[in-house]
Amino acid sequence: MSENEQKPEVEIGTSVPSRLKKTIVMVGMMGAGKTAVGRALAARLNVPFLDSDHEIEAAANLTIPEIFARDGVAYFRKKERQVISRLLVEQRGVLSTGGGAFLSEENREIIKENGVSVWLQADLDVTWNRVKHRNTRPLLQTDNPRQTLSDLYDARVPLYAKADLHVPSDGQVSIEGMVDRALQVLKTRPDVLEWT
Repeated sequence: MSENEQKPEVEIGTSVPSRLKKTIVMVGMMGAGKTAVGRALAARLNVPFLDSDHEIEAAANLTIPEIFARDGVAYFRKKERQVISRLLVEQRGVLSTGGGAFLSEENREIIKENGVSVWLQADLDVTWNRVKHRNTRPLLQTDNPRQTLSDLYDARVPLYAKADLHVPSDGQVSIEGMVDRALQVLKTRPDVLEWT
């Protein structure tokens, strides 16, 4: 396709004719929408949806909060790295990762070698509004969860910014709208997604 030719327009809610060459890895803060947008993006591309947290829970036969409580954060991060490595090698698809996964340099390198990272760039207020009523976030089980989230946000954003692609999320766009935004940035990466 020449530079003057335009890539096909994406029609909301319809499948996109394409061939996935690398796994698309959704990264970002808890509450950014990695699972919801990732699942919808996978459906639109007609590829498998994978979730590293779900795979870790299935392997351990425990929930993430139970793993954190029983084995600690370091153990969880080790298992997370193993699962992400395995999923990136086993099949191509859309992979949703936990909020802390992309903080590890080793994980970032594995993802860069075998996939493309897409940062769902939600601001602090958006993420807080999505997580404040849930008790399934072990890192937020503190006396001041809003401040804890703010501290995590400040520490993590510079690392998320290392992602290959950035998709802004202002909390006003539907899941399908976020998929459209993700597809627009993916059009810039023919090494990942071949449009037919």
